[in-house]
This record gives sequence, C-alpha cells and structure tokens, in this order.
Amino acid sequence: MSNKLSEVQGRISSVHELESVVSAMRGIAAARSREAQSRIEAIRACAKMVGNAIGDALLLEPHDEPNVQSKDAADTGVVIILCAEQGFVGTFNEHVIEAAIERVPSLSTEFFLIGDRGIAVAAEHGLTVGWSAPMVAHADEVPALADRITEALYERLNAGQAMHVTLLHAVPNPSVAVEMVKTALWPFDFTRFGQGAPANPPLITLTPKRLLARLAEEYIFAQLCEAIMLSFAAENEARMRAMVAARTHVHDTLDRLIGESRRLRQDEITSEIVELSSVTLGAATSRGTRHQDR
Repeated sequence: MSNKLSEVQGRISSVHELESVVSAMRGIAAARSREAQSRIEAIRACAKMVGNAIGDALLLEPHDEPNVQSKDAADTGVVIILCAEQGFVGTFNEHVIEAAIERVPSLSTEFFLIGDRGIAVAAEHGLTVGWSAPMVAHADEVPALADRITEALYERLNAGQAMHVTLLHAVPNPSVAVEMVKTALWPFDFTRFGQGAPANPPLITLTPKRLLARLAEEYIFAQLCEAIMLSFAAENEARMRAMVAARTHVHDTLDRLIGESRRLRQDEITSEIVELSSVTLGAATSRGTRHQDR
C-alpha cells in the first residue's frame, strides 16, 4: 500500500510540473499572437504606400499585367499555403490543408507549402509539394520568409511556369477554430489602385513598364508579409486553445490522482488502526490468560 501511495504522490508531482509547462506555453503563445497582430497595421500602411505609388505610376502608362505569360502557363498555377512550423496547435494544419483541397483545384497546380508540420499533413492528403520553407517562429522573421517566397514565386513567373498565383492562410479569430482567407496574387490587378490627377505625373528614372513591375513585386511582398503575420498570430491562437484544453485535462487528471491519493492514505490509516487494534487485543488476551493461570 505504501509503495502504491508513494507512486501516486510522485505522479501528482509530475502533473503539477506539467501544469506549469502548459501555463508557460499558453503565456508565450498569447504574447506572440499579440505581438504579431500589433504589427499588422504597419505592414498595411506600407502596402498602402506602395499602392499609392502604383496609382501614380499608372498615370504614365496604364497597365494590366507587368509580365507576359507563355502559352505553356495557361492552365498552370501556384498555390501558397501557410501552415505551422511547431506543434501543439491542435487541428490547425488539418484545417488549412483541407481548406486548400476544397478551394483550390490540384490539377496543374504547384503547391508552395510553408511550415514543416503542414508538409506531413499535406502528404497524408495526397498533395504534392513543389517548394517548401519553414514557417517563422518569431515575428521578426516574417520579412525574410516573405522575401524567400517572393523570390521562388518570381522564378516561376519569369520562366512562364505559372499563370495564376493564390495565397491561402489562416487569420486570427477567437470566435472560431480556424478562419481561412484566400487571396489572388497573380495576375496582378492594377485596376484596384486609384490614379491621381494626370496633370502632375511623377518623375521617374525607370521606364513605366519596369517601374510598375517593380512596384507590383513590392506590393506582393507586402501582401505576403501581412499573410504570414496573420497566419503566425492565428497559429498561436490555436496553440493557446490547445493549451487551455490541455490544462483542463491536467486539472481533471490532478483531481483524480488527489482523490486516489486520499483513498490510499485512508486505506493505509485504516490498515494501521486495524493492525494496532489487533496487537492491543492480542496483548490484552495474553494478559488475561496469564491472570487465569495464576
């Protein structure tokens, strides 16, 4: 009995340590989600500035598309999917991959998948990943990842290997498990940018066509930065929910172990009382027998 009680008490100590780890992970996830969301407005301000520059540049040469695609790219496309790099996010990656399967045709599509955890889930669903990269672990890493994606994407576009580019990612939303957003990055839609007064065109050192191509690339880079930051915030929200569920499970386990410990301790006390009573009764009986012999 004593060995079993000490084993249960040891498990209680381990569960208390696990509770501390879960609480710490939840706090870290919450801090990272808040930090990511606090940077969204700055990214959007940058995108707006580039958009205004595009509107000014359109005064020089109205443009529909900065690059001419080859005929071989007519039915091909690239889909960029943002998943999680680290674990403890529940079904976050499954939701993202399932949304990609539902919303994007896999025929003649090359998938860019960000996040090692998502690669395994994509393989389970039969998606062939043409290019991949690790997802960010901190908000400061977002520009570097967006730059890598932009570089790989433009390699396909310049080689005429893609006609359409779609971005699929999660956004933070505490009211739902995972909210997905689908954005078309290519062909680049210049019509969404307002044009200024034609009487005062900007001074440029590049040809209008090249300038618009450069600005379009910068705008796509800003869109990728925003999407990565939103996905990173959503990933950490999912991790917070997973840690809340884990903490509930830890508390249930702890309550059960404490109850078992009390029962074992009570059984041990009862056994000691019974043993003591037996010894006392035996001693009394022995004294009575000696007294009768006299």
